[in-house]
Amino acid sequence: MSSDIIRDADDYRTRLFGHYDSVLAYTDPEFVQIFENFAFGDVVRDSKLDDRTRFLAILAALMGSQGADAYRTMLPAALEVGVDPTAIKEVVYQGVAYLGLARVLPYIIITNEVLRGRSVKLPLPDQKTATRDEHLRRGNDLQVEIFGEGLRDAWEQGPEDTAHIRRWLAANCFGDYYTRGGLELRERELVTFCYLVALGGCEAQATAHAGGNMRVGNGKELLIDVVSQLVPYIGYPRVLNAISCIEAAAEAE
Repeated sequence: MSSDIIRDADDYRTRLFGHYDSVLAYTDPEFVQIFENFAFGDVVRDSKLDDRTRFLAILAALMGSQGADAYRTMLPAALEVGVDPTAIKEVVYQGVAYLGLARVLPYIIITNEVLRGRSVKLPLPDQKTATRDEHLRRGNDLQVEIFGEGLRDAWEQGPEDTAHIRRWLAANCFGDYYTRGGLELRERELVTFCYLVALGGCEAQATAHAGGNMRVGNGKELLIDVVSQLVPYIGYPRVLNAISCIEAAAEAE
């Protein structure tokens, strides 16, 4: 350990990555010292999160910010601290609804490469719970649970020419993805918030999902803790925007 890396930061980094040093430790040692002291020391020390929650948030945010190289680095660390492959796959799959396949496909490929490298048998067990006949109704039920009765049969409200989008939101975004196993509902809402925060330019949706998180048990304090964990990965501006969204959602509750 370099004398410039604080003990708890080095201990946590070792827990995540073993005694392996990245090439940056040799080419950019001063940067590594700054980053590791902050990301693995200060940020973790000031948090009350468990490692599963922390890494679900980090992986989702790396997807939202298109940080494929960082995702490839952090995914083995997530597995190392006990985040199971099924949960990771669900974070990746659900990202398609919010980020689109163009942004998510690289993460499906990276995840498969990393899992195969760890001798995880693919495909993983099925997580589907809603049939095609059920996905619209079950998805809408989840929308109501998260956002309130105002979304009951939401595709029948508003302009007729966009009714199909509102129906797809219920059936596809919530019915196809949110009904799956592998993640609890509160975890799904949390990773959704992290996609949006990292993506940027989605403050209206981020505020709505901050409120949704609060309704399914992820309170204001937890949300602030979660986005605080993202500072090393997506930077201060987007985290500060996220905190504004959390504050606005809390005031509306």
